[in-house]
Amino acid sequence: MDRITAKDIMNEASAGATPVQAIENLVLPALVRIGQGWEKGKTALAQVYMAGRICEELVDSMLPASVREAKARRKMAIVVLEDFHVLGKRIVYSVLRASGFDLLDYGRQDVAGLVRRVEEDGIEVLFISTLMLPSALRVAKAREKLDHRTKLVVGGAPFRLDEELWREVGADAMGRSAADAIRIAQDLSGGGP
Repeated sequence: MDRITAKDIMNEASAGATPVQAIENLVLPALVRIGQGWEKGKTALAQVYMAGRICEELVDSMLPASVREAKARRKMAIVVLEDFHVLGKRIVYSVLRASGFDLLDYGRQDVAGLVRRVEEDGIEVLFISTLMLPSALRVAKAREKLDHRTKLVVGGAPFRLDEELWREVGADAMGRSAADAIRIAQDLSGGGP
């Protein structure tokens, strides 16, 4: 939660390393550990969120936009689907950005608006966050309308409570945590940022 100390640690870690090496050796493992701490109940959600934001700022300061864009292998976006709870999406967005992935933030969308945006932007990997079951079930409607070349990655409480729900709604993957989102993004983008 301490931006100044995080920056000092990052500066020390980057001595003699490229920015990408420093990010891979320090930021990614730290984010994974923080996510695991949250899963075990040892880290507060606010700490996960702030750590993601701080890491995102550090990565942005180290990597020019053109370098981040060159590393993104697939066009990605993230959205809250017909739900009003955006904290989970914000955390995953921050952690992915801090991990070197470029992705569009669609905010909150209904199915029709989401399908239109995905098609217009040529999105290949779409992260969908939901908190309520009715919103999670709408993923199936999005899947029906989207080209199957767009990979759907879902997360949120309904998918953690029913571990088969992601398959039932036609998603390609399900993440339980921000650390899972990093792994899934790396898998779907051909090895990572």
